[in-house]
Amino acid sequence: MENNDQHNYQQLQDLLTTKINHERIFTEEALLLAYGTDASFYRLIPKMVVRLKNLDEVIFTIQACAKLNLPCTFRAAGTSLSGQAVSDSVLIMLTDDWRGHSIHNDGHKITLQPGVIGADANKYLASFGRKIGPDPASINTCKIGGIAANNASGMCCGTAQNTYRTVDSMKLVFTDGTLLDTSDKASIEAFEIKQSALVSGIKKLCADVKNNDELAQRIRHKYRLKNTTGYSINALVDYSDPIDVIKHLMIGSEGTLGFIAEITYNTVIDHPHKASALIVFKDIEEASQAVTALAKSPVSAVEMMDGRAMRSVADAAGMPDFIKDLDLEAGTLLIESRAGDKASLEQQCAAIMQTASQFKVIESIAFTSDAETVATLWGIRKGMFPAVGAVREVGTSVIIEDVAFPVEYLAAGVRDLQQLFDKFHYDEAIIFGHALEGNLHFVFTQGFDLPAEIKRYGDFMDAVAELVAVKYQGSLKAEHGTGRNMAPYVELEWGKDGHALMQQIKALFDPLGILNPGVIINDDPHSHLKNLKPMPKADDLIDRCIECGFCEPVCPSRTLSLSPRQRIVLYRELQRREAAGETDNLEEFRKVFEYQGVDTCAATGLCAERCPVGINTGDLVKKLRTTKYQKYNTIARWTANHFSATTKMVNVGFKVNTLAQKTLGEEVVGKVTNGLRKLSAGKTPMWIPELPTSNPHQPKNTKVTNKTGNGKKVVYLPSCASRTMGQQAGNSDARPLTEVTTSLLIKAGFEIIIPDALSDQCCGMPYDSKGMTVIAKQKSQQLEDALWQASEQGKWPILMDTSPCAKYSLEQFTQPMEILEPTAFVLNYLLEYLTLSPVKEAVMLHITCSARRMGLADSMLTLANACASKVIVPEHIECCGWAGDKGFTTPELNAAALQTLKEQVPDNCSRGFSNSRTCEIGLSHHSGIPYQSILYLVDEVSA
Repeated sequence: MENNDQHNYQQLQDLLTTKINHERIFTEEALLLAYGTDASFYRLIPKMVVRLKNLDEVIFTIQACAKLNLPCTFRAAGTSLSGQAVSDSVLIMLTDDWRGHSIHNDGHKITLQPGVIGADANKYLASFGRKIGPDPASINTCKIGGIAANNASGMCCGTAQNTYRTVDSMKLVFTDGTLLDTSDKASIEAFEIKQSALVSGIKKLCADVKNNDELAQRIRHKYRLKNTTGYSINALVDYSDPIDVIKHLMIGSEGTLGFIAEITYNTVIDHPHKASALIVFKDIEEASQAVTALAKSPVSAVEMMDGRAMRSVADAAGMPDFIKDLDLEAGTLLIESRAGDKASLEQQCAAIMQTASQFKVIESIAFTSDAETVATLWGIRKGMFPAVGAVREVGTSVIIEDVAFPVEYLAAGVRDLQQLFDKFHYDEAIIFGHALEGNLHFVFTQGFDLPAEIKRYGDFMDAVAELVAVKYQGSLKAEHGTGRNMAPYVELEWGKDGHALMQQIKALFDPLGILNPGVIINDDPHSHLKNLKPMPKADDLIDRCIECGFCEPVCPSRTLSLSPRQRIVLYRELQRREAAGETDNLEEFRKVFEYQGVDTCAATGLCAERCPVGINTGDLVKKLRTTKYQKYNTIARWTANHFSATTKMVNVGFKVNTLAQKTLGEEVVGKVTNGLRKLSAGKTPMWIPELPTSNPHQPKNTKVTNKTGNGKKVVYLPSCASRTMGQQAGNSDARPLTEVTTSLLIKAGFEIIIPDALSDQCCGMPYDSKGMTVIAKQKSQQLEDALWQASEQGKWPILMDTSPCAKYSLEQFTQPMEILEPTAFVLNYLLEYLTLSPVKEAVMLHITCSARRMGLADSMLTLANACASKVIVPEHIECCGWAGDKGFTTPELNAAALQTLKEQVPDNCSRGFSNSRTCEIGLSHHSGIPYQSILYLVDEVSA
C-alpha cells in the first residue's frame, strides 16, 4: 500500500471510530482475508471491513469514504457468483440488526431491510398465502439487499415477478449521503432540490433514449429475455418520472449506484397445491420443442437438464434407476404446476402431460404431490451444481455461468455450448436451467494456477460471449448479475451507444467513481482474468468447499468470530503459506486462526446440512484439536477409565456450588469465581446463576405391576449430564431429569431396564469434540456393548434422554439397535398410552442442532404443540453454542449464538423446553426463563 493510501485509510479509521464501535472495524490481515471472500472465483482483499448496524452509520461511512475518495463495496450474504461482492478497498457489511420487516395490505406488500434472508421473507408471508416474486436457488442464504441489487430471479419468477417488476418503493442512500424514500412525497421533494443535477440528468437520458429509436427498440427486444447484463436501462423506456427511473435503475445495479436501505415488494400468490413431474425426451431438440408447447400450458416452472447433467447425478442416493441408463443425447424436463385447489391442480397436470405426450418421451415420472417423491425430483436438479463441485480436481474452482437464449433458439444454443465444451476440453461441463425463459446455467471446473489455463478460460469466455450475445442476440447474464466476469463484455452485448448510456448513468449517480469500481463498468478488457482466487489443497475434509456461503446462516459463531466458509478460507491460506515457505506474519496468522477458527467453533455439524457438497467444517476443527488437546490426553484417559469417580467429583462440585450460593449468596459466588477466571486469563470456567444443582436421584430397573404393562420394555440410558445435573435452583419442578423420565415411562406402563455399570457409561462425545478420537471410540464401544446386552441384542428400544448423545451413538454404533432421543421416543412409543391435557400457556422451544441433524425439528414442534396452547421457536437460533463445555470455557460463543433470544420471549411466557441438559443451562441464562427437557412438559400434561 502506498504511503498516501495508508494515510487515507488511517484517516478513515480515525473518522469512523468517532461514530462506530471499534470492535466492528477490522484491519487485521487474517480477518480481512476471511471476511473479504465471497462465492465467486475472484479474490480481492479489502484494506478495511466495517460492520454497520443502522442507517446513520451507513450514511456516515459513505460520506467518510467520499470525503477521502476511498472506494467502498456493499456486501449482503456474499453468495454472489460473479465477483460483485469483493473489494480491495473498504468492504461494508451489515450486522444482524438489519432484519426488520413489516407486512401491509393483508400480505399484498412487505417492507424489508436488506439483511433479511429471502426465505425468511417468504416465511413471514406464508400465513397470507403470499411470497416475494424472486426465488433464487440460494434463497435460504442470500439476503434481500443482494436479491434486489442483482435483480435475482430463479426457477419460477421469470421476468414477470423479479424485483424490477415487483418493487413498490425503496429507501436509497447516494454517494453524498442523501437519503431518498420513494414512497414519501416530502422526501422526493427534498431530493429533487438537493439532487437536481441527477434528476435533470435522468430526464435527459430518458429523452435521449426515446429519441434514439434503434436503441429503444434494442432495449425492449433484449428485455423480453431475462437480462442482468449492465444496468437496468429498460427503466429509461418503461418509465418517464425520474424517481421511478432512479428506483428501477437501482435494481440490478450491484451496489455501483447507491445503497438500498429498505425495499417494499408487491407480493405474489403462493399457491398451496403443487405437483412435480420428470419427463425425459429422446434428445435436446425434442425437449426444446416441448418447452415451446408447454409455455402455453399451466406450468409454474420447467427446468431443463442435458444428458451430461443427468449423468452427473446418476449415482447419487435416491435417484430413479433409469437415470443410469440414459445416454448423453437425452433431454430432461422437470416440471412444476401450482393451483389454488386440488381439483384445479389435477386438471392442470393432465393438460400438461397431454401436451408433453405429443413429443418423443422415453422415460417419465408422473405428476405427484407426495412430499418425499417431489423432494427426490427437485434433488436431481439441485444436486447438479454440487455434483460437479464434488468431483473436481483439487486446486480448481467450480464456475457457473448464466446465459439466456431466445426460446426459439434454445436447442441450437445448447448444442453450440456443448460443442464449445468439447473444443476447449471442459469434459465435465453440464447444462441445466430455467427453460421457459431460455435461461441456461452451465457448470464447469477451472484451474487458474497456470497461464495456459487462464488463457483457455479467457478464450472460452470470448467464444461464449460471441455465441450468446452476437450469434443469438441473447443475454450474457440472465440472473446472476454482471459482476466482474462479464463487465468486459457489456459493450459487446449492448453496442457502443448502449454501453455509453450505462457509463453516463454511472457518472450521474457516482461522479467520484467510488461505489464498487470495476463492477458492471470496467474499461479493462482483461479484468475478468485478473485477481483470480487460488484454491490450494488444504485437507481432504474441506478441499471440495466451493466457498458459496450457504453454511453461514446456521453457524452459531458467525457473529462472534468466523463462519464455516471463513474458517476454510483461513485454513487454506495457512496451508498455502506453509507449503510455499512464506514465513512473514505466519505465527500471527496462526494465532488468529487458533481462536477465530478452532476455539470458537461449536463443531455441531449444522454447516454440513446446508453445504451443497456436504462438508462438515466441525470435522476439520476436531481434527485440529487433536494436536491442541494432546497434552491433556493422560488426564482424559484417566477420566475415561475412572468415569464413575469423575462424575462423582462433578456431582460434588455442584453440591459445593449450591451450598456456596445458599450461604454466601449468588453475588459473592459470582464475583469470586468469575474474578478467578479473569485472573487466570479465561483458563477457569465461567460461573452463572443458572448452574444446575446436583442430582441425587439414581435410576433403577423397574417392573410393571399394573395391567397397562403388556410386556412393554425400554432400556433407559440417562446421559452423564442428566445423571450428575439436577435443575437450576428455583425451578418450579425441581425434580432431576432422571426422575421425570422414570415417572413418565412408568405412567405409560413401560418396564425400565438400566444398563449395567451405569455410572461408568458415556457415549464418548465429550472426548470426540476435543479431537480425542481414540478415547471417544473406547467409551462408545463400551456403551454399545452394555446397551447390546441390556436390550437383549436389540430386542428393546433404547431411550437416551439427551439428543446429542443419541445422535452421536447412532453414528458410532455398529450393532442393530433402535436408539431414540426424547421426542422420537415419546411420539413412537408413549403417546398411544397417554392422554394429554395441554397447558394453556405460551412456551419457548429450542430445537437442538443434534435434533435438527436427525431430522426431528418438525417432530419436536409437533410434540410441543400437543402439550401447550402456543409454542414459540425463536428465529435465527439454530444452535445455542453451548457445545459441550464451551458454555463454561468460551462463554462468548454461547452469548453470540443466543444474543437475540431474550427479546423473543413474550411477557406471558415463563418457561422453555429442549432436549439437551447442557444446552438448557445457556438457554436459561440468556433467555431469563428456565429451560428444561421437553419430557418435563410431557410428564406434566399426561395421564
